[in-house]
Amino acid sequence: MTDVKDGLLLGEDLADAKSFPGTKGMNLPASKSMDSGILPDYSYRMDYPEMGECVIINNKNFHKDTGLSSRSGTDVDAASVREVFMKLGYKTKLSNDLSCRDIIKVLKNVSEEDHSKRSSFVCVLLSHGDEGLIYGTDGPLELKAVTSLFRGDKCRSLAGKPKLFFIQACRGTELDSGVEADSGPDEMMCQKIPVEADFLYAYSTAPGYYSWRNAAEGSWFIQSLCRVLKEHARKLELMQILTRVNRRVSEYESYSNRPDFNAKKQIPCIVSMLTKEFYFRC
Repeated sequence: MTDVKDGLLLGEDLADAKSFPGTKGMNLPASKSMDSGILPDYSYRMDYPEMGECVIINNKNFHKDTGLSSRSGTDVDAASVREVFMKLGYKTKLSNDLSCRDIIKVLKNVSEEDHSKRSSFVCVLLSHGDEGLIYGTDGPLELKAVTSLFRGDKCRSLAGKPKLFFIQACRGTELDSGVEADSGPDEMMCQKIPVEADFLYAYSTAPGYYSWRNAAEGSWFIQSLCRVLKEHARKLELMQILTRVNRRVSEYESYSNRPDFNAKKQIPCIVSMLTKEFYFRC
């Protein structure tokens, strides 16, 4: 006889939530097994006619009433990103000094395009920021409002394809002083996928921390990303690439006339919802 506890069959899938709307007194349906016997493909298909679009939003100058300073060095970042992704086969679109409304407008237009012949999508955001926020020239904008435009249920032609977001922005005001350390020696067969699947967010810094940028040479994160992509994009998987970027950035140390800003460190943060390995090469 089947064991029953609290009215639910053992083996049934549950959610860690207080309750679901409209489910009081009802059992939630058990999930279907995805073990179909078909061998999975562990890397994204990259042999579409086009690599995809790379949208770069480069905010340098901000409205006076925001109290935000000009981001010297960001044009170096924008030029580096544009160059490296063009060489990787992406069609790049660079927009400078966009308001919140214009950021949404540009990305909404891109999300409504037909991406069926494209392998992937890349978005690079260069601006001031805070935790969960990116700044337009006129104020803050929730990152979720930007990224959600490309969810599987909203941008159907990118469903099941990688959507990569590289974000150069502060995520707070904490400073990392560092610590001394000892040196040691085919397409998806399933027709239904999570709407949040196949996203990757590569943040320039960990949650809550400042993100550093050199006024002449560009930001630590973007410059490291571009260097590693130039050297290894045709050979390494994306997570390997980003791990090497983390290593490069971790080796930087800030130099400032302000003692509280001097000799500080930074570590990027990778948040992945990718379901396959990603290789830039076709």
